[in-house]
Amino acid sequence: MFVKPFRVKSNTAIKGSDRRKLKADISAAFPSLSADELSELVPNKEELNVVKIYAHKGDAVTLYVLHKNPLFFELEKQLYPTVYVLWRHPDLLPAFKTWPPVLQKMIGGADLMLPGVVLPSSGLPDVNRGDCCAVTVVNNRAPLAVGTAALSSADMQSAGMKGRGVCVLHTYMDSLWAFGDKSGPPSIPDAESEGRELNGAECEVTEEEEEKAKSQVEEEPSPSETLTDQACSGVEELSLAVEEGEKGEKDSEEEEVQKDDQKMPQEIMDALLLQCFLHALKSKVKKAELPLLTSTFLRNHMFSCCPSGKQLDIKKSSYKKLSKFLQAMQQKHNLVRVKELTKGVESIVEVDWKNPELRSFSVPEESDGEAATVQDGGEGETPYHPPEITTLYSVPARLEPLFLDANKRKGAMLQPAEVRNIVTEYVKKNELVDENNKNFVTINPTLCDCLLEKSEYQEVESLKWDDLFSRTLGRMQECYEVVFPGLAPVRKKGRIEPIDISVASRGSNKKVTLIKNLEVYGLDPGVVATALQHRVQASSVLQPVPGSKDKVLVQIQGNQIHQAGNLLLDHYQIPRKYIQGLEKAPKGGKKK
Repeated sequence: MFVKPFRVKSNTAIKGSDRRKLKADISAAFPSLSADELSELVPNKEELNVVKIYAHKGDAVTLYVLHKNPLFFELEKQLYPTVYVLWRHPDLLPAFKTWPPVLQKMIGGADLMLPGVVLPSSGLPDVNRGDCCAVTVVNNRAPLAVGTAALSSADMQSAGMKGRGVCVLHTYMDSLWAFGDKSGPPSIPDAESEGRELNGAECEVTEEEEEKAKSQVEEEPSPSETLTDQACSGVEELSLAVEEGEKGEKDSEEEEVQKDDQKMPQEIMDALLLQCFLHALKSKVKKAELPLLTSTFLRNHMFSCCPSGKQLDIKKSSYKKLSKFLQAMQQKHNLVRVKELTKGVESIVEVDWKNPELRSFSVPEESDGEAATVQDGGEGETPYHPPEITTLYSVPARLEPLFLDANKRKGAMLQPAEVRNIVTEYVKKNELVDENNKNFVTINPTLCDCLLEKSEYQEVESLKWDDLFSRTLGRMQECYEVVFPGLAPVRKKGRIEPIDISVASRGSNKKVTLIKNLEVYGLDPGVVATALQHRVQASSVLQPVPGSKDKVLVQIQGNQIHQAGNLLLDHYQIPRKYIQGLEKAPKGGKKK
């Protein structure tokens, strides 16, 4: 679930009543926790944040964060602990043990398959289907993954330990773990390995065991599959789960990498914000432009200075708002002077061009054009190319006799031109062209059964060519073929769903624009939402489409049909016939 980065919708401090409810929910879900342990996890006086996010597939998830570490996540009204909690309470959940190579597959997005489970002498943990459970690796009791049991313990054994065992939701080293302090798992020897001599080896995993383990997980498409061919020592280094000794000194390079890894996402966004700010002042803003609206400065200058492949998001910084960031630049750095011209409208009225920090800043080598393209287009490093969409027609059982000579059976998908050619060849082969008028085709028994209604059997003896073709296509099922550059063609029955743009009303009669079916055309809803957000400077969120498991819709404030249409038509080059709802765009007022 958290293999790819997620989108943060909101981050707020928890209320007192909600804190008490959370405690009650945790106590009910995990009754083994004592009152003291519960108070330690959810302290009364320390700040606890509720973070609402959307996972990359559109699932709405609620995180409960303490000291910048996510403790629990709530999905479909069920609480799950994160690895940070399980490292403090390793026995909180029933745990399944597996090999380190299998862990690397789970980090890449795979579920735990039963053949990859290491059976302890005490037997499998007692679980029912859907129960929350953890996954550990051999020689370390610290849980490294959280999920739900796909089967009960009895069903696992009756199935011969074959099939899916644990549906994995969260793992060490995924994006949820990265949302915290990125600390590594502790080394907690299990009862079976405690006191066992390892002859100087920290983890003995034979090549056969490793290969067997690699073949015993179900893979999902994931960019992180480069980790799968590690040797035993490489697996130890990556998982950190089977290391029992941390002897020896780390060299300076490893220490620097570790420091970078522990750098908080907020600090990284703060650094990016400062870089874009200095870049914009040094290369974009001219003295003649002052006073300059702060919103214009952000939209036209700072966003265009964002490096390729990165996204500037003030809400993810420690400042949260542009006004607070500019105040800091004014008070601490003396770089600019900001003044409120009218209520709620601020402008940059002065820039200290001689400021040492500004003068010493060197503009990145990346061209402004590239950065602007990424920001405005929103497609990131991979340019988008629209697919080729072709309308096809499927041969039904009723028309099969008409297509037998062309070896086209029931279910064959043909282009309209192919249908015309096959029908024309059939007419010529059977000499059905009317001798007196070649614009007409004589109806034989086959054409009668295929194309005529029962009421026409005795009345219609011939048809015009156009009528013949239209009747043939009208009795065939419409299909479509989508071809994306570099990918195999995809054929589906029915008509292709157009991208639907509509406007809805929310509380207090506020308008929002909804865009759905972007996935059909190979568009990432998150990327489109970001691109549109930059264009109109309004907040956007992703929401799951009711009744669909793998589709999400983009919701953006205001009636943005015009801007959304321009983005899809001009930048993504989607043909107008595949976009629905453009006629609802607001029209400009009449000139008086």
